[in-house]
Amino acid sequence: MLQTTIHSTIRCTGTGLHSGKQVGLTLRPATEDTGILFSVRNGSGSVFLTPTPELVVSTGLATTLGNESASVSTVEHLMAAVRGMGIDNILIDVDGSELPIMDGSAAPFVYLLREAGLRTLSKPRTCLAVKKPMLFEQNGKFIKASPYDGLFVDYTIEFAHSAIGRQNLALDVSPERFASEVAKARTFGFLKEVEYLHANGLALGGSLDNAVVLDDYAVLNEEGLRYEDEFVRHKLLDFIGDIAVLNQPLLGRFEIFASGHELNNKFLRHLQENAEEYLEEVSRPLPVRPASKEKPERGGVMEPAPVPV
Repeated sequence: MLQTTIHSTIRCTGTGLHSGKQVGLTLRPATEDTGILFSVRNGSGSVFLTPTPELVVSTGLATTLGNESASVSTVEHLMAAVRGMGIDNILIDVDGSELPIMDGSAAPFVYLLREAGLRTLSKPRTCLAVKKPMLFEQNGKFIKASPYDGLFVDYTIEFAHSAIGRQNLALDVSPERFASEVAKARTFGFLKEVEYLHANGLALGGSLDNAVVLDDYAVLNEEGLRYEDEFVRHKLLDFIGDIAVLNQPLLGRFEIFASGHELNNKFLRHLQENAEEYLEEVSRPLPVRPASKEKPERGGVMEPAPVPV
């Protein structure tokens, strides 16, 4: 299987979740082995950031990448769209320190990527594949990883709220299924939390237009939910975006309970620190393997659609 990139450059603008200000975003084609590369424009020029688990400097409200020179937040929805749609190489040019929140889902980014088109490159794609079962858990939350021919995510959430409760979604991820079953699921939050954040000058761009908001009893958005289980679908979307900070696509079967950005990143760091034991590099999807009987080993949480211009 050969590497891919987008066919043409495409741009959009949208509101930043944190600042509430307009943010410019440009997606550009990239050459083989570039991976996902951010170009963050600040007052002194542009800083390039290549995502890695270690480059995740914050997981509060969203995933933030950064170093001593620059940072960019709310990257997980775009990165989920890039990886979910099977794109290996892309240059993401950002005017400012955050990506636009758009409608709170990955659907606007899928739209952009489809408008830009897909181009096949000349070098083979290499992936990181889980080769041995492993369990990573903290405070009752866990991620189980095991070998699988592709990316399979079995995600469970549980909230003490009548509109959410316990939800589960198991998905064999492909570009088609990502676009139709995951991408449109929006981020969600609770009214009391939103009011607190706004009162403290945080999440100034957050609103009913880019998130599902719940009070103590029900969903407040007039249009309701896009899926009956939109909450777990968005958590699965976030996981796909969070594992995209690895420099290669990750193959495996992942059973997840109640994880979030922080635990996702801790899991990736543990996986990378023990890569020799748990990971192998493959140039094509793994052959189908029989289900392992081995117990896992233990390891250490709408704006209008963009218009291309």
